[in-house]
Amino acid sequence: MQLTDIQKDALTEVINIGFSRAAASLSDLTGHRAVLDVPEVSIHPIYELGSLLARIAPSRLVSVHQLFKGRVSGDAMLLLNLEGASALSCLLSDQNRPRQTLLDESAKEVLAEVGNILLNSCLATFADVLKVRISFALPRVELDVLEVMLNTLSLDAEELHYALVITTKFRLCDNTIEGCLVIVLGVTSLDHLLEAVTQLCNSPLEPKE
Repeated sequence: MQLTDIQKDALTEVINIGFSRAAASLSDLTGHRAVLDVPEVSIHPIYELGSLLARIAPSRLVSVHQLFKGRVSGDAMLLLNLEGASALSCLLSDQNRPRQTLLDESAKEVLAEVGNILLNSCLATFADVLKVRISFALPRVELDVLEVMLNTLSLDAEELHYALVITTKFRLCDNTIEGCLVIVLGVTSLDHLLEAVTQLCNSPLEPKE
């Protein structure tokens, strides 16, 4: 399944609004200016995720999951490689720690907060702009090999067949960290999402005062 150019532009515009809110929240949280690059947006079947995400996290990756339910339901994830996750947790906690092979509880709490900000900003913006009602579960942080994470995702949610992949980089304290937001959807939820996007395309966003 592929997005039309119009659908892709509309989704990118919605995500950029969410990213602007997320950047402002991260700046407030850290006291440092946070910048998120314009995202690359695409839709892929679940079985293609492994090869797509391997370039970001070729071995172990850190994921922040947030389940959401409503007319559009699924699993939203912030994915980082271990080095990027470690660097991000150090930046946000003002600690100068060496590169980690495991994340301690303090680092997990920091990453959960960052994931909560990014994922909530995007999902809340989706709900607001696309006029769909959704509710959020609490985020959870996991450290896994990519294949294990994908297999667990498939087993836990057999109806989840497609992924909206949002690739971006964000800069904080002059450090660039590459991350990937993945929103995994079932067939019905994807249909509802694309229906809402099509309606948005027919009535473009108006700037708020």
